[in-house]
Amino acid sequence: MKLLLIEDNPPLALWLSKILKEDKFTIDVASDGEMADSLLQSESYDVVLLDLQLPKMNGKSVLRRLRQRHNNVPVMILTASGSIDEKVDCLGAGADDYLVKPFEVRELVARIKALIRRQTPGKTAEMHCGDLCYDSNTRQFSIAGQPLALPAREHDVLEILMLKQGKTVSKTALMDGVFGLDDEPSADAIEIYIHRLRKKMEHCQAAIMTLRGLGYLLKQKDIS
Repeated sequence: MKLLLIEDNPPLALWLSKILKEDKFTIDVASDGEMADSLLQSESYDVVLLDLQLPKMNGKSVLRRLRQRHNNVPVMILTASGSIDEKVDCLGAGADDYLVKPFEVRELVARIKALIRRQTPGKTAEMHCGDLCYDSNTRQFSIAGQPLALPAREHDVLEILMLKQGKTVSKTALMDGVFGLDDEPSADAIEIYIHRLRKKMEHCQAAIMTLRGLGYLLKQKDIS
């Protein structure tokens, strides 16, 4: 899961990034409105966390430009203003959620997961592909009821494939979802992660298929 945190307070941005990375999120940080607007045009995100009081371009302008481009990525406003008028204005402009600072990190993470869940088929906490199960509340995988422990990058790849289950995911899309701005994207690394996942899923009813020239597809194995 890849998030864009738009926050001009460096200590707060650093603290939130650390907390969210511990929860297995990939985080990009924008410190002003213009940088955020540029990233939202060039990168893909699962959720945007948006402060309102930003230099160069305020948060509402960032939000309006985003929606004018017909980008429907979920946006959560993070602001010190608890004004009902402000909240109504932001929701009317296209925000999906609104959280007033200071807030509990547990609530922030729960709301992020809820926003992501709204984008998934069925909107349920558990997703299945054969005996492979993904719980969006805990972000944990299991095979036939047994926990599947994965390193962070392998987890990210499988998570993307599970959330896009039944659809082909290009290698570029996997790179965009796995690597942040501070990372060096690598197509070879994606192939390595896929290879390792296949090894760990040898006895699973789900399989990662390669569609040459198109990408990867998570689907249930044909059991005859």
